Amino acid sequence: MKHCFIIIFLLSCGITLHAENARTSSFSGPYGESYGDRFSHSGYQLEGPITALRVRINRNFIVGLQVRYGKQWSNYIGGTSGDLEEVFLFPRESIIQVSGKYSSYIRKLVFVTDEGRYFSFGKDYGSSFNGAPLFPNTVLRFFSGHYSSVISSIGFHWDKYPSSCSICKDGVQEQENKERIE
Repeated sequence: MKHCFIIIFLLSCGITLHAENARTSSFSGPYGESYGDRFSHSGYQLEGPITALRVRINRNFIVGLQVRYGKQWSNYIGGTSGDLEEVFLFPRESIIQVSGKYSSYIRKLVFVTDEGRYFSFGKDYGSSFNGAPLFPNTVLRFFSGHYSSVISSIGFHWDKYPSSCSICKDGVQEQENKERIE
């Protein structure tokens, strides 16, 4: 009887832990049309939080995207026309909302951070969308979507800020800053 109680207790703990994880992650999207090749940055999130963005735009569309996770840049996805813009987030700053416009392809992206900053790319034309996490204290962890010569669709994956990020811990970041000064 004692063993049955332990087994039931362990099973209920596992179910509780699984349910808690399910309440922290969410997805918004996809926005746009699913033309071209599929992409997902799901593996890059293991390198750390989003720390920078490169967005290529032309006069009509979001052409391409590259994201830095921790210190690691993702593969560039998209086309080669247009201008490349680059933004860096502050240490421990996170993206908490992404809005934009699309009509067949992604035309505009606006990133909002928990520091009150926003970064806008592209033209204000098409159907509006607003991607945000479903659960409190969660941030943008990675992107997915489709692309060809432009970004045709995009989705946003939200979860807790990574707790085991080596570049995010105050001591490690502080030590790296001291090393650069010396």
